[in-house]
Formats: sequence, C-alpha cells, structure tokens
Amino acid sequence: MRRARPTSEDVARLAGVSRTTVSFVLNNRDGIRISPETRDKVIAAASDLGYHVNAPARQLAAGTSRTVGLVMRQSAEHVAADALLPETLRGLASTARGDDYRVLVEPLPPGGGTYEALVRSRHADGLVLSGPRSDDAELSRLSAEGFPMILQGSLDGSDVPSVDIDNRAAACDAVEHLIGLGHRDIACVTNAPIAYTAAAERLAGYRDALAAADIEVRPGRIAEGDFDAASGHAAMRRILDAPEPPPTAVFVGSDVVAFGVYGALREASLRIPLDVSVVGFDDIALAAYADPPLTTVRTPAFDLGEAAGRLLLDMLAGRTVPGRSVLETQLVVRASAGPPRSDWHPASAGG
Repeated sequence: MRRARPTSEDVARLAGVSRTTVSFVLNNRDGIRISPETRDKVIAAASDLGYHVNAPARQLAAGTSRTVGLVMRQSAEHVAADALLPETLRGLASTARGDDYRVLVEPLPPGGGTYEALVRSRHADGLVLSGPRSDDAELSRLSAEGFPMILQGSLDGSDVPSVDIDNRAAACDAVEHLIGLGHRDIACVTNAPIAYTAAAERLAGYRDALAAADIEVRPGRIAEGDFDAASGHAAMRRILDAPEPPPTAVFVGSDVVAFGVYGALREASLRIPLDVSVVGFDDIALAAYADPPLTTVRTPAFDLGEAAGRLLLDMLAGRTVPGRSVLETQLVVRASAGPPRSDWHPASAGG
C-alpha cells in the first residue's frame, strides 16, 4: 500500500507547534519573529517525516503584499444581491486598515476558478473565505499546505480556523417562535443550496424545532432558495403549487430570499401574517421597512467581518488563533408573524 504523503499538520504535531508556524518556517516568511529553537524543531520534524513544501503553496505564502482577500463562494450576481456584504466588508476593512492592509473582494463560484490562481495573480497574503461549501476539496488541499485562511462560516471536518454564528440554534429559535404562536404547519425556504454549510445548518435548526414539538417534517414543505429574491419567489411557488392547502407559516433562511416569498404569497392572495406568517434570517437594513416589517434573526455582519479580519491578521503575524469563534444572534420580533387564523387549518383550508 502506498504510504500517505505527510502534511504540514503532521509536522506541526511532531514539532509541538501550530501549523501556521510550520508554514512560516518552511516558507521562509520574512518579518516573522520565530526563535531559533522553534525553527530547528520544525525543520527536524519535517526532515524526519520526509515532508516537502508544495511548490505552488510556497509561492503563495512567500509574498507580503499587505493585501488580504475576501472570497465569496458565489457568482458575481449573487454577491451583488448579498445585502449583508457591505457590513461584513466594512468590519473586515476596518480591522485590515488598522494593520496597514487592504482588502480584495472576489466572487469565486464553484467551477469558476481556483483559490490558487486567485492568490497567485493578486498576491494576497491570506484569505477570508465566506460561504464555505461541503464539497470544496480545494479548500482542504490549500489549507493542508499551510496557506493562511479563515472561514467566515463553518465546515465539518475542516481544521481551518473559523468565525461564525450558531446557524442551527438561531434557526431553531426562529421556528420555535412560530410554534409558540400556535403554528403546526410550517414550511422552510433555505437561503441557498444545501451544499452551502450555512443553508444546511439552518435547515437542520428548522428540523430540530419541529422534532422537539413532535411535528412531522414533510419534504413537500421544504424548498431551496438560491441567495436572491427571485429564488425565494420560485421556491414559495413550488410549495404553494403542491396539491395541499398552504402552510400557515414559513421560515426563510435569508431576508433577501424572504422578499421573494412575500411576492409569491401576495400573488396567491395570501395575507402576511393573517394567512401565512413569515420569519426571515439576517436582519438586513430593509427588513424593518418591509410590508409588513419582517420578523427575523439578527446576524452581526460587521462583527463577523471584524473578527475574521483579526483572526487572519493574527495568523499572518504568527500568533496562535482559536479554532472556532461563535458570535451571538438575536431574534427581532416584528409584524410579519402572528398566530394562525382560527378558521385556517390544513384540514379545512380552501385550495
């Protein structure tokens, strides 16, 4: 059997240091203060394991451009529809400027390019990756080579440091709010395809809340959104077009997607919240001015960007960073959710 190739993580474990330190030593990063004893331990561990730095990774890690990249795993069109991006970018940029770094924003949809090509062409010193996907093999490979990266989001099985909210718990709280109002027939429209970890976690929170209340999870009440309002409209139409009465409430994994849900409900002559209650996620600036104002989960977008930037700059400076940082959310109750109508029940509602 062919022996597995040693990784920088193996070297770090043997040397008793962080993987970032291994990257700095073996890539000869300038301006990083590492003691001679630590350098010797890293070099000895690498020699014992037969570890050799991947040439492209060495090239990526060698630059000092004073630039960090914010990579969005979405198309340019979806990035343009991302109402949280300005606040996230403001938080990241405020941190970066404090250390004399600039921020490069780049949409990088699946199949639309590689991290390696992006970093080599733009000479970024490190990346903040927003919106990780469970099927992103390149992320794991580049991370294994020791390139400085921070996830804004989370990814099971990855050891890349991350800053995130508890999407699952926040979604569960939102759906429990609807259950507490008396709803038993609650649909879910996700914020994105389920390959995106945030979408999967918010859907899991929806399922958790139903299960805790002994409410059956019905596949026909779940539809995927795709970041924008048009996808929310289409997803809600699919739910409403099913041969059963409409749900009395819907949890939507994104406020932007929820605006499309609003449109589909109105086209079906369903009133919000009298006929169907709606709860969103994010608390974007327009949520308070929707008609009716949207009950939603407040995501600390600025703080997420600021925290991700601080973690990445600490990593670039050779400081130890925590594996996972979780920021708090808040359910903001407005007028889009109320009790179900007493005469509106799946068993008796008209089609």
